Amino acid sequence: MGLDPLPQAVPVGGGFRFVGRRRELALLRAAIEHPPAVVLVEGEAGIGKSRLVREATAGLPGPPVLTGFCHPLREPFPFGPVVDALRKAGPLLPPADAIAPSAGALVPLLPDLADRLPPRLPRPDDPGSARQQLVLAVRSFLTALGPAVVVIEDLHWADEATRELILLLNRDLPQQLALVVTYRADDMPAGAPPLGSAYRRSPGAAGVRIHLEPLSEQDVRELARDALGEDAGSALVGVLYQRSEGLPLIAEEDLLTVTEHSHHPSGQADLATRLEHAEIPGSLREAVTERLAALSERGAAVAAAAAVLAVPAPEPLISQVAGLTADGGAEGLTEALGAALLQETAGHRYVYRHVLAQQAAYQYLPGPQRRRLHHRALEALQAQQPPPLVQIAHHTLALGNRDAWLPQAQAAADQAVELGDHGTAAALLHQILDTPELQPEPRSRAALTLARIAVNGVDLAGNAAALRRILADPHLPATTRGDIRLSLGLLMVNHGSDRTGHGEIERAVRELRHCPERAARGMVALAMNERGDSADQAWTWLERAEETVRDGPYEAMRATVRATRLSLLAREADPDVWPFLDDLPRRADDPEVLRQTARALYNVGELAVETGHDRRGRALLTEAQALARDAGIPHLECYSRIALLRLDGLAGHWAELERDFALLIDEYPDIGMAREERALAGARLAIARGRQARALEWLQEAADFGARGTQVTVSCRAAAETAALRLAQDAPAAAWGAALAAVTDLRGARAWPRATGLLPVAVESALACADRDAAEQLADEAEQQLKGRDAPGATAELHCARGLLLEAADPAGAAEQFAHARCDWDAIGRPYESARAAERQGRALAGSRPEESAEPLGQAVRTFEHLGATADAARCQRTLRELGLRAPASRGRRSYGSELSPRELQVAELLARGATNRDIAEALFLSPRTVEQHVAHVLKKLDVPRRHVKSALAHHAPPKGREELRE
Repeated sequence: MGLDPLPQAVPVGGGFRFVGRRRELALLRAAIEHPPAVVLVEGEAGIGKSRLVREATAGLPGPPVLTGFCHPLREPFPFGPVVDALRKAGPLLPPADAIAPSAGALVPLLPDLADRLPPRLPRPDDPGSARQQLVLAVRSFLTALGPAVVVIEDLHWADEATRELILLLNRDLPQQLALVVTYRADDMPAGAPPLGSAYRRSPGAAGVRIHLEPLSEQDVRELARDALGEDAGSALVGVLYQRSEGLPLIAEEDLLTVTEHSHHPSGQADLATRLEHAEIPGSLREAVTERLAALSERGAAVAAAAAVLAVPAPEPLISQVAGLTADGGAEGLTEALGAALLQETAGHRYVYRHVLAQQAAYQYLPGPQRRRLHHRALEALQAQQPPPLVQIAHHTLALGNRDAWLPQAQAAADQAVELGDHGTAAALLHQILDTPELQPEPRSRAALTLARIAVNGVDLAGNAAALRRILADPHLPATTRGDIRLSLGLLMVNHGSDRTGHGEIERAVRELRHCPERAARGMVALAMNERGDSADQAWTWLERAEETVRDGPYEAMRATVRATRLSLLAREADPDVWPFLDDLPRRADDPEVLRQTARALYNVGELAVETGHDRRGRALLTEAQALARDAGIPHLECYSRIALLRLDGLAGHWAELERDFALLIDEYPDIGMAREERALAGARLAIARGRQARALEWLQEAADFGARGTQVTVSCRAAAETAALRLAQDAPAAAWGAALAAVTDLRGARAWPRATGLLPVAVESALACADRDAAEQLADEAEQQLKGRDAPGATAELHCARGLLLEAADPAGAAEQFAHARCDWDAIGRPYESARAAERQGRALAGSRPEESAEPLGQAVRTFEHLGATADAARCQRTLRELGLRAPASRGRRSYGSELSPRELQVAELLARGATNRDIAEALFLSPRTVEQHVAHVLKKLDVPRRHVKSALAHHAPPKGREELRE
């Protein structure tokens, strides 16, 4: 009646059939088969997280599966688990010239792949810049890799850099990447999410969180019957479930034990009784200790050494700690592997199969033996070059020598900081700070180091809480307290966009009166804040900073003050700023001096764009980008590229603007400014193309950025576009409401010289709400604030505002003001603004000199069409028709047959961009019924459903020539 089940029993070290988890398996497979996706698999130790992932990824037809492991005891190595995974991807990479150059920063971490990566990049001296460089490098590597599944096991032991990288990847995943993370919530800090408080599911990517529960009794029965066949009776299954409580690891370990007994005739009689009377029901300790006891002397020595080492270790180190010869170590290791105690990992290293098994084996050792093994491990590790400082500190502490441990822990923390592994450093520093009766000097040193690295951390809430805990220490010296408080304030302002951080910075400045350089750092940060009443204090703070570091060895801080002075001059559109730029040092021995030159060039270049000096701004930003790249300052290089993309949009280069922003964000996923500018650019393009609903989404995103920032111009630009959109929707009250709050910010910061588009639309909104007094007051105030300022953009906007005020009573005077604005925008190099001014000029002329309005209106139509501003072009065409300025076609309407007519082509282009029928009607000033007819004709001629219009349009020949549009 069939085969004897015993030969089918699982041998020691073998695998068990996967049982249960059908829903979880389906969720995981669906996510990884439809990237981009991030999957978080959570559950207690031994619950089967890794097994679930292996089952889901087994036999995937296409993408490779790259796995990296986190360990509780690790040496500082930035992104260690991720780099461990990437090592396996060498043969899968494209040629080096097809990989983004930023991936060259990985060459020191992946020396075996050096010939497959771009050239090595110099490592920036600034730790924050170096860490950012590595983040970008890893992301470029993964992007180049193409379809892939990256698995990071045991994230609860991850260093902060790894956790940050995963968080940043989540924000904008490579389109073909599925990221799977396993972790134990119980081993995370109380209440802390696995990726920190900043984690949010990435828009456009699948986000799945899977929580694993224990197996049911039926699942355990299925597991036992697959392993033992007919020997898995109800009694045995009942005991097995009771002992394991549904934990797969323990059930499998018990089954291994039962299987070993089942091979002996005397052991098959009552397997349930044997299992029921085990000393510790349901624990892994039973299985581990039984296997340890069965080992030979050499096998036991290897198992003990591996338990004490606790991390994956090479065979020679295990043999040395075990006190064995090379041959004896090899024999013992082979035995421990055969007993399923140890497993081989990447790089021919060996470690316990589960951390619980390692802990059980460690506790199995008698105390004197543990001490002897820790001594051997310490001697062996101290002889290595470079010495693994974290492990050395661990073994020293395990021996109870706290006095010797403290300097080693400090050295290990310093090494981790130097390598950019802030997670390992933070763990060591917290351990130092938790030491009872720690002396003031090492406490202050550890606290300061922790404060400095926390500023660059990704978990804002966690790091801010850590700094506040340090500040609560009553024994902290005053200067140390100020330094830590400064770090807290900078963290809040720079990363959390929390303006209340300026209060912490101001308090820190007072506490740092005996530390000039750090005090000046705080003063410079306060000088750059233009929210509320702070704008009035900017020069006062800067002068204090300058005086503080006037004398002494503070050349880098003096360069910081100099760069800030130029930034403030440019912010106020002071014409004296330009000559000072030539005096900035382009070469210096101190990298911080070059960093500040790049910062000054970037700041003044961006502010040049805001004031309307676009050509000068482009030159400065291009120089800043090159200098930042040469000096290894990736975030400043990115800032410059963002501003240059903004300039492209202002110059009318719209065709690739959305793609270019997407690529930049793909390269720098953690820099919020890129998303900020993309949102503003996206809103402008959507409005110009008649996609009003999408424009409002972009504007809300931009407004959210602006509300958090310390500068007012982003919120003002978002408000200006929102007000313009509301006016187009015939909602003047909503438009005036959107503009008014931003006007208040503009006034408070005295930012009138920076052209944000707010002044004209605010005046127009006030007039639409019959509040002429407010409109005139705005224009008068702006004119007063612009006296003596070098701000051509703001001057053009003032001409436009004056034209709007004159439009009703003096159309000719209004047309003259609009003509001035048009000329100014042409000189600046902004065709869209010039076309808007020309349209207003034409409208103003229409009442008194309609024959003269054809030229500006016609020019506006041509510019709008060239830019692809469909809605603006349609609005101008309607104005021309209403004025009777369009000459009738001489031979009637052309028949286009299967070709798209010009109007149908406009409709198709809007469809390709995702516009709804309502969007198209509003953009082209057509009735909904007419739009329905055009859409039907487009779909019929292209012979595609609506969702495929974009691809069909790419292969469709446009109509020959353009003629006037009729309805």
